[in-house]
Amino acid sequence: MPVISVPYAFNEEELYVDLRSIYGRSLFLKCEGFNFAGSIKLKAGIEMVETAEREGVLKPDSILVESSSGNLGVALSTIAASKGYRFLCVTDSRCNLSTRLMMEALGSEVHIVAGQEANGGFLGARIDYIRELCASDDRYVWLSQYTNPSNWKAHYRRTAPEIAREFPGLNVLFVGAGTTGTLMGCARYFRQWHQQVRIIAVDSVGSVAFGGAPGRRMIPGLGMSIRPPLLDESYVDEVLRVEEADTIRACHYLARHGFLFGGSTGTVVSGAMGWLAEHDEREVTAVAIAPDLGDRYLDTVYQTNWLKGLYGDDVLSSDEPDALSLAGSPRAADAVTGPLDRPRRGSGL
Repeated sequence: MPVISVPYAFNEEELYVDLRSIYGRSLFLKCEGFNFAGSIKLKAGIEMVETAEREGVLKPDSILVESSSGNLGVALSTIAASKGYRFLCVTDSRCNLSTRLMMEALGSEVHIVAGQEANGGFLGARIDYIRELCASDDRYVWLSQYTNPSNWKAHYRRTAPEIAREFPGLNVLFVGAGTTGTLMGCARYFRQWHQQVRIIAVDSVGSVAFGGAPGRRMIPGLGMSIRPPLLDESYVDEVLRVEEADTIRACHYLARHGFLFGGSTGTVVSGAMGWLAEHDEREVTAVAIAPDLGDRYLDTVYQTNWLKGLYGDDVLSSDEPDALSLAGSPRAADAVTGPLDRPRRGSGL
């Protein structure tokens, strides 16, 4: 049995859910929510913190500060509490109440910015506040998940090898895109060691990570209001964009079958099932990464009044997947973009 002395020493690495019984086609979800921080961000958090410690950036009197919409904030709260650091999470109004309360319960401070950028995003305001804070007191140490290479290295060293061990015949990997740390770490690993794997990024409509017009995004986790500094599109074979209404329907459909996942997972599953149906790849081995579970989204994604206030009364008129997702008939996938302008790697599909 596992026996640990620090919370970041445990992470369930080998749990997958096969969605065939729910959607009629196989997609293996790698469940990353079973650790003491409740999400995949624990991996990036500990990699960034311990790299800063090795490099002498973090000292006993340092105060960690980071911009986060939720999950990394909880991960760093968990790590900081264990290691004895103070931690300040700078977030915005989209951060779920339960997430803020969790960070505070772990001893962290939470600052909520009010300002927005011209394109409707909060990220610029969060970063400006952190820069002012660091300039005012040299005890503050900003890990900067958006630019820190330890973010993607955590997944190059851990997440991607975990998948490769379980699925040596993997054809397609679907990865949600936020900071693109998970995406870049996995893509770099598979490019180097398993070139036949097709890497498909899943983004939210309204995100400008891969270009396109900015738009309102209310579900935290995926999407960016700026181009992610860590992103290198040459490692990505294709990009899917998913409407938040489709994210919500996927989350509720999974919940009706007993699996309560977070918004990022709903986005990835919706995009992946649409892609698999459009390509009619019934025998393909496909894996998608589920970053967290749904308990932190009970007052948003799973709260009827919140949903109807933002998306209208019909958002949950049907959370059933359309006939295409179940039967595999090609559809007009308006949430899906085509391949990036570069040749496909390897033999793949």
